[in-house]
Amino acid sequence: MKVGFIGLGIMGRPMAKNMLKAGVELVVADLNKEAVADVVAAGAREASYAEIGEQCERIIIMVPSGTVTKSVLFDEGGVASTVKAGTIICDMSSVTPVESRECYEALKAMDVGFVDAPVSGGEPGAVAGTLAIMAGGDEKDFNAMKEYFDILGSSALLIGRSGSGSVTKLANQVIVNNTIAVISEAFVLAAKAGADPQKVYEAIRGGLAGSAVLDAKIPMILERNFRPGGPIRINHKDIKNIVNTAHSIDVPIPYTAQLYEILQTLKIHGHMDDDHGGIVQYFEKLADVEVKKS
Repeated sequence: MKVGFIGLGIMGRPMAKNMLKAGVELVVADLNKEAVADVVAAGAREASYAEIGEQCERIIIMVPSGTVTKSVLFDEGGVASTVKAGTIICDMSSVTPVESRECYEALKAMDVGFVDAPVSGGEPGAVAGTLAIMAGGDEKDFNAMKEYFDILGSSALLIGRSGSGSVTKLANQVIVNNTIAVISEAFVLAAKAGADPQKVYEAIRGGLAGSAVLDAKIPMILERNFRPGGPIRINHKDIKNIVNTAHSIDVPIPYTAQLYEILQTLKIHGHMDDDHGGIVQYFEKLADVEVKKS
């Protein structure tokens, strides 16, 4: 079975390569021709969106936003212009639940399945094939995609109806990004007070303050390594989606609203392409101190 893969960015490129390593016949598309050439060299074939719609029974999309997803699908020359009934399209991008539901309804009218299946794990998880996949949609469509989810991730769970995967990803991003911000604030405090941040980390990581986020981000911060696994620009977009979604259903989110302003500040100061561990730089600027190895 031919599988289409659209979107070969920081996440999509290693995901596509893992599918090729698993023996999947892959047809790919991306505006970045260097990325396309790299994945084609690994065994894929390049095609247009319309050609992917015509040729592939399963199609995965991994793009920066819901606006791009809808453009890929429904603009002139898009996937939906040629897609056949019975095809299943899976959007693994981080988008709003409203956008996922819109895609689901439009494609359902064409007898095409749609699964929203965003991921957590960043670039390291994409490279290692250990992403956590959270899905929304019809069970039969989820089951049809499961063999590919097993290649791309270490876990895949159907949460519920269309849009549920996107809601779960928003909740994930609330937790991850606010945790990074709180960790940043704590370690700036420790550094300003004269404590060795490395030893502070070693002292607390085995207790209740320990977490996967702490273990992933503090070593990077101490090394001043802000090469993106999950860039601030993507998380900035996700947090904006969270704020807009929460406001649309009357859910107050005071911590996350403040976090959005923190990310706005980092945007102004040119940090959008830093890893989201770079959130620490906001707090460092306030306290005039740097968190690094002694």
